[in-house]
Amino acid sequence: MKKGIHPQYYDDAKIKCACGAEFVVGSTVKEMHVEICSNCHPFYTGKEKLVDTAGRVDKFKERVEAATKLKNLKTKEPKNARSEEDKKTAKDK
Repeated sequence: MKKGIHPQYYDDAKIKCACGAEFVVGSTVKEMHVEICSNCHPFYTGKEKLVDTAGRVDKFKERVEAATKLKNLKTKEPKNARSEEDKKTAKDK
């Protein structure tokens, strides 16, 4: 390695998360503060954590519920369904 072009490497760099977790890793920065880590990230914990701005998530959930209710209320009729009168006239022919 060339001397004087590489940053200082710290084997005992500390990472501090907003949730209170602390990690010791190797880094070129002695100490770092992060907002989210593997202890509190929803992907790793499996907990759903939604950041809602201006009620968008609530509005979306309401629309989904309304669409589900509408879908359940509609009765599905087969495409080939014919009325009773059509069936009778077809038999007469």
